[in-house]
Amino acid sequence: MPSSSRVLSIRTIAWWATGIVLLAAVAAALLLLLLGGGSPADSARLDALRTAANLVVGTGGAAALLLAARRQRSAELDLEQKDHDATQRRITDMYGKAADQLGSDKAPVRLAGLYALERLAQDHAEQRQTIVNVLCAYLRMPYDDETDTAAEELQVRKAAQRILLLHLRPGGEPEPLGSFWPDIDLDFSGARLVALTLTHCAIRSIVCYQTEFLEFATFRGTEFRTKADFNQAIFTERVDFRGTAFGGERENFHGARFGKHAEFGVKSNARLDGALARPGYKRTWPPGWEEQPGENGWAGLVRTSVPE
Repeated sequence: MPSSSRVLSIRTIAWWATGIVLLAAVAAALLLLLLGGGSPADSARLDALRTAANLVVGTGGAAALLLAARRQRSAELDLEQKDHDATQRRITDMYGKAADQLGSDKAPVRLAGLYALERLAQDHAEQRQTIVNVLCAYLRMPYDDETDTAAEELQVRKAAQRILLLHLRPGGEPEPLGSFWPDIDLDFSGARLVALTLTHCAIRSIVCYQTEFLEFATFRGTEFRTKADFNQAIFTERVDFRGTAFGGERENFHGARFGKHAEFGVKSNARLDGALARPGYKRTWPPGWEEQPGENGWAGLVRTSVPE
């Protein structure tokens, strides 16, 4: 379909230029003829015309400059939009490829997917929570430690846990490319986590509802700013919550079970209403909490006093 716009030809531009020059020459000749007598009145009129001409030329130059600036701004915005679209397509492609790698039946490929997601989150802060959600979802996938590939899968899971530990510890500049990722939420609901270590971290919230912690789990010195939900969690081995700060007002450990050693320290603000502990192990409960005999071989945690 032919275009409705026409491009000016060189001949047309030349004719217009010649016409403008002739018009200027005729105007100059008329001015000299009419106002070239040399009288003071003629000189004043020429000065006025010269000033008006300068104003017209200056206004035209300003208009041309404004038009050029608008054209340049439009080109820059168009280029910026194209760069943004290209970046988003690249992020989507990288994310999709890494997610596909996590679904591989080969452990090295899954590891490559984890580290690709880490690089993507490190370079693009707006993607961090989404990628953390993917890591948590991977850790929530069923894990059977008695299969032939359990050892390889365990290494992949520990790598995902190490990535979270590395980027949830303050210390570096958070933006734009620091190692610390601020304001992150974790959801491990129903997961089986092996030797989870989240020490000295700053985390906005964590949900470990019905999570099973295998081997030694430690949250020592970590701050949960808005919520820490360990309700109905199962701690099969030793767990360390010394120096952990629990934000929010909800119950932290309602229905949780402590199978062996537990350390909360003497300054913990954890709430243990409805929690259970198997008797016979050394534990340090938060101030005001004690074990009392219960049923089925478990002791119940009750608050005996309110710390001042």
